[in-house]
Amino acid sequence: MAVRIVRLGTDRAPGEGLRIGTVRRPPRGVPKSDFARRNFYDVWLPNLAPSEALLKQAQVAAADRDLRTWRQFVRRYRMEMKAPEHRALIATFAALSRHANFSVGCYCADEAFCHRSILRELLREQGAEVLD
Repeated sequence: MAVRIVRLGTDRAPGEGLRIGTVRRPPRGVPKSDFARRNFYDVWLPNLAPSEALLKQAQVAAADRDLRTWRQFVRRYRMEMKAPEHRALIATFAALSRHANFSVGCYCADEAFCHRSILRELLREQGAEVLD
């Protein structure tokens, strides 16, 4: 059993399980009834997405490949995820990863400049079984 970190909208891996979208907004132009069928997500959980301000910072860092701005984003996102409600979700996902297959993801093309790379680290830090 394990959690996968995925790009939303990509083909599902065999046995991937429930796909959870940890994004600020649903996919544009896609009817809600098609989210799962088009491999975006089965359940939307924006609670683990960066705040609106941080999302903009991450997008700028990714577009410019700006490592300094990206490192600032990482620090600030990790601070956001220290809030009790976020810590509880991450701990829940870590525990669940030892008993079920599921995935969490975001739309970003490059995981290196996406909050899902930090979620991967946060989950591992909580003892999650994370597939690469």
